[in-house]
This record gives sequence, C-alpha cells and structure tokens, in this order.
Amino acid sequence: MTKKRILLFSQPGRPPCDWARAFLSERGVAYELRDVSCDPSAVRELVRYKSRATPTIVVGEEIMIGFDPERLEKMIAE
Repeated sequence: MTKKRILLFSQPGRPPCDWARAFLSERGVAYELRDVSCDPSAVRELVRYKSRATPTIVVGEEIMIGFDPERLEKMIAE
C-alpha cells in the first residue's frame, strides 16, 4: 500500500465526503483530514490544488475531485 501523503478535503454533511473517509478508514489508509467548513487555511490549500469542491483527495501528486472508488483504489495502490 502507498506511503504517499494523502490529504482529504472534506466537509460535514456531504455523503461523498463520508464515503471517501469510510473508504480510506476501512482499508487502514492513513490520511490527513482538512475540514473546509471550519478551517480557512484548508480552503486556501484546496484552491491551490485548483479545486473548490469536496471531497478532493490528494495522493502524492495526483488529485481527485469528487469520489471515484475505483480510481482511488488505484491511486493508493501505486
């Protein structure tokens, strides 16, 4: 499994964000959660990744906007 840094930009009350968190947790994948609903620095960081949507998942240098479980599986397996 990957040793790359994984960032999850998320906010409460959004099912796709919940799915992404559950997906990573169920696989025992360590990730850093950035809650854009209460952390202005997380919002600024998210925009630097050319996104304004949640979830946005960053694995190493690869960025996924939205939640695609098949793609995320490949991203964390590399």
